Formats: sequence, structure tokens, C-alpha cells
Amino acid sequence: MKVIAVLVAAFFAFAGCGADTGPGAAQVNADDVMFLQMMIPHHKQGVELARLTRQRAGNEELRTLAAAIESTQSGEVATMGRWLQEWQQPLVAPSDAHGGHDVPETDRQQIAALRGSARFDRDALNLLIAHQDDAVQLAYKEGFAGANPEVKAWAKQVEQSRKEQVRIMLDLLKKVP
Repeated sequence: MKVIAVLVAAFFAFAGCGADTGPGAAQVNADDVMFLQMMIPHHKQGVELARLTRQRAGNEELRTLAAAIESTQSGEVATMGRWLQEWQQPLVAPSDAHGGHDVPETDRQQIAALRGSARFDRDALNLLIAHQDDAVQLAYKEGFAGANPEVKAWAKQVEQSRKEQVRIMLDLLKKVP
């Protein structure tokens, strides 16, 4: 009987205990939810920008970096969506829910202007640098405002990886005409 009790306790510990599903679901606050709801559209814009850069850039290093960004951020969008679904939260916040939150984004006009740019590599790098820096800022805020340990750890990874990408792009900017 003791073995069954231990197995049942272990099952509930690993299964997420009933209604709370997903890792650390009980440790979720409004900042975790808002962070993911803001990062999903931000990442989708990043994927669009990276895809365009991968297709149009003349610099091979830039094309390679853009492909890596596109791949990484596509996977991250799926992960963020899964977390929100596990927490039974909408993927998109209501339009009035961003009060008090800065929602940085690369707007459609900037991406459209980039499509016709005569100095594509330089303009793409500048736009990508600004875009990735926005991700750093959002991730940094999650680090001190969020409650979910898994999301906070991922936000720290985002912060560090995007800072490194910005550093690489600033170096590339010195090489392109």
C-alpha cells in the first residue's frame, strides 16, 4: 500500500497535479502571461524580417545569421504558445490590456521600406539590431517581474542570445557598404 501511495504521489508530482498543467503552472503571474503575449507577435515580426533578410541580403554572414534567427524564433513562438495554452490563457492579449506596458515592434512600414531598399544589407542590419534590442528589453523586464521559473530562465536566455546577436550585427555593419 505504501508503494502505491508513493507511486500516486510521484504521478501527481510529474503530471502537474490536476488542473494546473505544464511546468510550474501554479507559479504564473500576469507579467508572465503579458510577456509571452507581447513576445509572440514580436517574434513573428522578427521571423518575417529575418526571412526577408535571408532571401535578399548580399552578405553571406548576414544571410546565415538571418536563417538562424528565423529558425530559432519560429521554434520559440511555438513554445510560447504552448505555455499560454497550458495556462489556459489567450495567445493574444485584449487590445486594451497593454496599458502601462511598452510594446516595441517593427512596424509594417519599416518592413515594406526595407523590401525596396537600395542599401538592403545596411538597412536590414539596422532594423534587426533595433528589433533584437527590443527583445532584450522585454526579456529583461520578465526577469524581475515574472513568477514562472521556466519562463524567467528562457527570458534570460533570450536576453543573452539577442545581446550577442546585436554584437555580431554591429560588427557586420562595419563590413557592409
